[in-house]
Parts: sequence; structure tokens; C-alpha cells
Amino acid sequence: MTKEPGWDAPPGPSVQPGRPQRNSRSTRLLASVVALAIFTFISSSVNFRILGTASFMSSSRDAGFNSIPFHAKEILDECAALKIPAGPPKDFNSRKVSDRYTPGTPSTIIYNARIWTGEKNGTEVVDGFVWLEKGIVVAVGGLEEQEGVLKELRGSRKHDSLVKFVDAGGKWVTPGLVDLHSHLGVMSAPVLIGAQSTNSRKGPIIPWLRSIDGFNTHDDSFELTTSGGVTSAQVLPGSGNAQGGQAFVVKLRKTPERSPSSMVIEPPHSLNGSTLDPSLPPRWRHMKQACGENLRRYGNRMDSIWSFRLAYNEARKIKDAQDDYCRKAEAGEWDSLRGQDYPNSLQWEALVDVLRGRVKISNHCYEAVDLDNLVRITNEFKFNIASFHHAHEAYLVPEVLKKTYGGTPTIAVFAVHGGYKREAYRGSPFATRILADNDIPVVMKSDHPVTNSRYLLFEAQQAHYYGLPANLALASVTATPATAAGLSHRIGYLREGCDADVVLWDTHPLQLGATPVNVWIDGVLEVPVAVEKGGSEHRVPVGKGKEDPGWQEIPEVPNWDEERQRAIEWEGLPPLGGTQVHETVVFTNVSELWVRHPEHGIVQQFNGGFEEFDSKDQVVVVNSGRVACVGPSGSCTGFMSSGSKRANLRGGVISPGLTSFGSSLGLQEIEQEASTGPGKPYDALIQDVPGIVGDIGGVERASDALLFQTRSAFSAYEAGVTYAVVALDSYSGLIGGLSTTIRTGAHHSLEKGAIIQEVTALHVTIERDPWGSGYVSTSTQINVLRNLLLGSHQGVTSDSATGYWFRKVTRGEIPLVVKVDSVDIMATLLKLKAEVEDTKNSTTKLVFSGASESHLLAENIANANVGVILTSPRPYPATWDSRRILPGPPISSETTITKLQGAGVLVGIGVTTPDFAKNARFDLTWAGLESSGCINKRQAYALASTNLDKLLGIKHGSGDGDLVAFEGGSLFDLSSKVAAVVSPQRGLVDLF
Repeated sequence: MTKEPGWDAPPGPSVQPGRPQRNSRSTRLLASVVALAIFTFISSSVNFRILGTASFMSSSRDAGFNSIPFHAKEILDECAALKIPAGPPKDFNSRKVSDRYTPGTPSTIIYNARIWTGEKNGTEVVDGFVWLEKGIVVAVGGLEEQEGVLKELRGSRKHDSLVKFVDAGGKWVTPGLVDLHSHLGVMSAPVLIGAQSTNSRKGPIIPWLRSIDGFNTHDDSFELTTSGGVTSAQVLPGSGNAQGGQAFVVKLRKTPERSPSSMVIEPPHSLNGSTLDPSLPPRWRHMKQACGENLRRYGNRMDSIWSFRLAYNEARKIKDAQDDYCRKAEAGEWDSLRGQDYPNSLQWEALVDVLRGRVKISNHCYEAVDLDNLVRITNEFKFNIASFHHAHEAYLVPEVLKKTYGGTPTIAVFAVHGGYKREAYRGSPFATRILADNDIPVVMKSDHPVTNSRYLLFEAQQAHYYGLPANLALASVTATPATAAGLSHRIGYLREGCDADVVLWDTHPLQLGATPVNVWIDGVLEVPVAVEKGGSEHRVPVGKGKEDPGWQEIPEVPNWDEERQRAIEWEGLPPLGGTQVHETVVFTNVSELWVRHPEHGIVQQFNGGFEEFDSKDQVVVVNSGRVACVGPSGSCTGFMSSGSKRANLRGGVISPGLTSFGSSLGLQEIEQEASTGPGKPYDALIQDVPGIVGDIGGVERASDALLFQTRSAFSAYEAGVTYAVVALDSYSGLIGGLSTTIRTGAHHSLEKGAIIQEVTALHVTIERDPWGSGYVSTSTQINVLRNLLLGSHQGVTSDSATGYWFRKVTRGEIPLVVKVDSVDIMATLLKLKAEVEDTKNSTTKLVFSGASESHLLAENIANANVGVILTSPRPYPATWDSRRILPGPPISSETTITKLQGAGVLVGIGVTTPDFAKNARFDLTWAGLESSGCINKRQAYALASTNLDKLLGIKHGSGDGDLVAFEGGSLFDLSSKVAAVVSPQRGLVDLF
């Protein structure tokens, strides 16, 4: 056998006569093992890498033996590692110190707590203590064990500085919340063009990109999100690409290093290009995929699905080549590998890991067609999808989901946010319960900043309200997302060995308005946020007004069985609207009645809170839509008949219908489908308005563009929001035209009572250009507004629409509503108001809408007699103009509402998107709960009813305004739902 340069091998065993020869495979394998043993002994101190032929040892072909490369051990280690499944080491939970521990962090004992551990499918509750030490949970125990632990620690030297004792006082403790779908740090607040790193335009398939490479640690959202109890979040690339790149799960605690990398939980070896340790299982990696409408820039659905198949086929070829390479190496067939490098590709290695089952995929998918497409692809290429996100139609195709290769994915959804685009049109608030009934894991997510991740728990509360069992609702923001991310060994649960991410709540977590008292991340106290006040540390009080023991119980919720079944039968589009009754309706078992009063606003006519009051005998009789009798049933018999309809409210409350303001409700069916809206009006600041319009300013009436019977409007109506103020300001530039007030439950504009007020207010928008699109300056905007108000614009004649309506504004005959967030712009507008009033010798009715920074100018706004409508009552610093928010507890003791009302400003609230209009009752409840007792029920009702009437001059005609009957409680209670709307103006009752 001729030797070749660079190859060598030890002599093999001789062939003895009379003995059967080993087969060539066994000979080669034995030779490899012997050679490897000698090689390892000689060169164990040298770190060889997989470099190809240059590092092979020569062997004697004449002897019949294979060549052994110098780096054979590295090759075999690499190949062996391919077979090790991802996940934690088996002894992970026996660790005594977290890899995330910050030295000097004191131990913490939270005692006298009700502990929701996440165990037993979220049903386990332990009354006792949680012990946090060195970044991990070292013990969770009951009350009996608690006494011994407290005694031991208090008697030790640790008491003074190394152990903190927190008496929970019977309040709830949970794991830190886990947000499975967030863009924290890559879509930073406030919006600044250079700080956004969500979507790449480099093609549909870009799995080599990584969200951590664009992660901004200075995002203003971090503190806000943590103040909502969220301690971990998966930071995803955007959904503009089929494969948008790799995601990373981070802790929302800034480390002493202050780097993005140090915030990553269990960073995979690929983060810094290190080599896998063959003695340990690899850590999970995470990938973002998307399908459907968001990929339109790269083609249609057929294009995007083909791009998936093409990418995975490329990855499969690499995987097959690796497997073949390793098969030969492990068989000792070294000669056949001579001249070959280990097959790999920096671009495709992440997808190869997907095929090896080492990547948790989060897949943005909405519709049945998309879900079905991806399920087929998983079976074609043999990989699993950990979770489908958004997935608005997932509840309609549970059997399709169960066909996913490797097991049914988790479904991450919004609770009620839907209808904003065609893909989301069939979404249902009952989806979570339907999925759970089909044994499909459910996660609630924020998609931050689409919804503010500070209120991730609110998603779980709403899901519970619409039928998701309490244990699964709490798990949907803790244990279930942690499991879907492959991190349940350290987050999402409270058990020995898990990370010390813990939240102490002021109420049961599923109670609306639940607020963290304390938040720990890795054992480090992050909430409360200490602030300096008067030279001493001040901590915001939390939980005021929630002292009643009932706040610590799981809230009762309505029965939605019938509605849930209808959602399935009608494939997400059940008929909306009630049964109209023109005759007598008798509401029985009524506990409270609240009505509009022409002078005193919202007043309470009777209250079931007195001992002598029996709500079971209390009735409200309605004849032709008007309240005819209120009192004990015996006193109202003269107003009833044998054919009267009866509705048992089960201790429920009748109160005024609410008003929505600030969104496109009543103007557009699907927010992101231009064909379902009014179109874009002319903006006189950037284009000439055609002469045929007859008005240089292009002032238009929203009443000319109304769209009735939209699903968002009817959904709001069925939730007790019976009116909407509709303006075109969301579609225009400076001049947003004339708003109108409509009834959300009307079928068309000619229907009696459909239009409450043809013209309500004149709207303008003054703002900076957040996206750098080249819009005119704020000084130009204000200068134009000044000219219009003073009548000094040469092109605006007195008989034009612009001249006519701005003249009515300066006379105080119609309100001027200015959409504005910046305190500086508001200050300028207050000066402009004074200038106009002094010049015109009149009073202008000015209202700020949006008004995120208005709290900074509260007294000035009050002194100027200007009103405020907060369209984001739970604020978020989305833009530079709105960055200085007043967040409320647990960060600030006051909210924007309490600050303004305390200064004497008349305040209303609204929304920014039509699908959230139905949540007005929850917004009112939250406003009251966050006010530390400063807002009572009457004031809360007024925020979305009579206060808006006063601010905008809305008059309800011949009637006193609609009333809404709630079954099972008031609009402030999660136990209630709307049973009927009483409409005096239309002379009827809508029964639901």
C-alpha cells in the first residue's frame, strides 16, 4: 500500500490463517478507534477545528487502513452533538446560583402570600411563602413551613442586610409575566426613525438576521412594561418577511453591563459564534416566520409559500449533507471525506437547526388558508412550529392545527383586538375558550407596541371575561408562553430552581385593574420605582380602594355559551344587533338605576345598597322606549300587561349609554382596507383643493361619509356604547372637517335616531411629523390656523365653508377640537386662543383631543376654560410629542385624568381604533381604580357620556338619552354583560 503525504495510521492487526477475516467496515472502525485513542492522548491539549484535508494524518493504503484526520475528535464531537435534543441539562433545577445573579442582591422572603405556582395546569395555589436567593427560587412552602423559615432567618446574622422580608398580607403572588410576542427594543418608544429595526426589505427569506442586533436598550417602554408585571419578553423581528430572522427572549431588567446581550435568557451558542459544548444539550433558538397579507411587497400567498419551500429545501440539502458526512465519519470512512469540509452555511445554519428540532418557531399567521399552508410545509420538511401568532381563524380549524408535524402548536392571540384588517375580520373574543375546549394551548400576547405590553395581563383578564377558565387565563401569560418558548425550566412558574421573577399583586391578577405592588426580576426588586420627593424616597401607594376581601377572589364572569356557539356556526361573522321591542319591557331584579339629568349630569335614581332594599322585587318598566315606572313590582303593576316582555337582570344595573370618540367608528368597516373607508380628503396645506369643491380649505362633513352596520359599531352597541362622535381627522391633514354624532346600533342614516347631531364640532390636527415624510412644520400649521380663526386669510371668503365654520368657532357657536399631544404645542394654542378672543371680543370653545402631555399644563388649561378628551386614557409614549406621559400606579400616584380633574379641567375619554370602542366600560373602570379614590362611579360614568356632551355640545333631542341594562352587575363589574339598550328617541328596546 502506497503512502500518501500527510496521512498516517498505526499498524492494524495481522490476518491469521484459519480465522475468518473481519469485514472491511469493522476493520476500519477498529482502526479508527485505536488511532483516535492514540491521537487524543498525544494532542488533547490542542484545540483543532474542522478545517478539511490539511489536518489529516497519512495512512498506509498498502496495509488496508483508513486515513484518520488530526481533528477527528472534533468531527466526531460535532456529529455526536447533532443528536442531542435542545433543552436544559437534567440537573438544571438543582442549581444554587443563577447565571443571571447580580452579586450583592439580598435574599427575599415573601410570606403570608397566596401563591399561584403555575403547576397542575395552573390550578395549584399555595398559601405560604416564596424564598428568593442568588437569582433563583430556593423554596415555595406552606404556612406551617413558613414559620420555621422566618424564625431561622430572623434569628440569623442575615437579617439586617442580606435578607428582605415582605409581608404579602394575603395578596396574590405569581411568576413574572411572559410576553411571547413583543417588539420591545426593536420598535422603540418614542418613535424615532433611526431606532426602528423590525422589518428588512432585503427579501422574503432572511433567517440569518437577528433581532438582538437591532435591540435598543434605551426604549422608554422597559420601565412601563415591567410596571405591569411583565418580566420576560420574546423580541421578534417584524412580519414583513416570510422568515424575518431569529428572535431572542430577554429579561426586562437592565444589567450592570447595560448591553442587549446581557439581557438575553440562555443565549444560544450562535449568538457569539462559539462552539457547542458536546457535554451539554444545546440551548433553544427562536425564529420568526410570517405569512399572509404582510408579505404583499414580495408577491401573493403563492409566492410566499413557494419561498418557504425553496428555503427549507436548501436547508434540507445541507442537513442531508451533514448527516451523510457524519455517517461516514462515525463509520470510520475517513478516506471518503478527504478533501471535504464539514457541510455548513452561515446563512442557512438557523434553518438547518429548525430541521434538527432545535428552534422554537413563532409563526405570524391569521387565516385558515395560511394555517393550512404552514401545517402542510411542516409535514413536507419534518419540523415543528412552536406557536402560531395572531391566528384569528385558528379557532375555526382546530383539527388542522393538530396535524402540525411534531405536535399541536400553541396559539398566541389578542383577547378582543380584531377586525383591523381583512385577515382579522373573523376574529372572535370567544376564540380562546374554543381553542381551550379543543385542548390547544392558548397564549395572550401584546404585539407591543400594537398594544401596550404594560397591559399584557389585561389581555388575560378579557380572555377570562369571555370564557377562558381562570387557571388557563393566568397560565396564558406565564406558564404557557414559557413552555412554548422552551424556557419553562426557568420562567413562567414558581418552583424550586426557577428564576426569581416574581410579582406581588394588589388584587387577584384576573381582577380588572390588578396592579403590581412589587416586581422582582432575577431576585432584583424592580417595582416599586423609588423616586425622590422633598429630599426623601417616596413610593407610590398601590391598592387604595381595593381593601375588600372580594378583590382577592377570582372574578365571576358571564355565561357566553350561546354566543360562543354562534361564532363557530357563522364562521366568525354571527349576525349582530338585538331584537327590537316597541311594546312594554319589564326589567326585574334591578339593583341600581343611573340616568342623565339635564342640570346635574349623571344621577343615581335608586341604589340597592341599603339593607331594606330588595333588588329581587325592584323593577323598571319601559313603555315605547321610555321609563314609565321604577319601584317594587307591586307599585308598577298598572304599567304592565300580560304580554309584557320580561328581562331578569339578576341584580344588574341600568345606566346611561356611553359615547365613543376618536376613532374611525362609523366611517370604515376594516381599518386597513381603504376600499371600506371614506377615502382621503384634500389637505389644503400640501395640495390645491380643486375649484369644483368650492372651498379653498376643503372643509368636509363626516355625515356625508357615514357607514352604518359595521361590525365594530354593532359590537360597541352590544357592549353599551350607543353613540359615537365621528370625524374625518384621521384621514386628513390640518383640517379634519366637521364631526357628526351617530347611534352605533342604527342600520342607515334615514333610520329614526340614527344621526343624533348632524354637525358636532370642527376638527383640526397640529402635530410634528413622526415619520419624516416631509409634512409642513408645526409653525406653518399654527400660522394657518391663526389666519383662519382671525379671518385674515385672503382666499377664505365669508360665504365659503371654511370661512363660515371658522367664524362660528370664533363666536363660540361650535367647538374647535384640536388633535394635539405636545405640551409645547398646547401652550402655543392657549396663547392663540387668548389672541383670538381678544381680537374678536368673544369666547372660543376649545377642546384638546389626544392630549398625552396635557397634565404638564393642567392649571393653564383649566384657567383658559379648555376641555380635554384623552383618546389614550392609559397612555403610551408612542411619539416624540407624547413621550412625557403620566403613567399612573405603580410609577406615579396620579394619572392624567386625576391631574386634570384636580385642576378643574372638564375631561372626557375616547379611543384611537374602532375595535376598542367596545372596551369603553373597561376604560372607565380602570380610570376609577387607578385614581386612588379620586374618581367615584358618577364621575367615571361621566367620562364617556355627559362630559363629552358638555365638551362637544351634544344634545339628545326629545329623549333623555339611551339607557343600557346590564345583567349580573354594573358596567364596572366583570360579572355583567349587556342585556338590552333602552332608546327613548327611537321609542324601542333592543334586547340581546
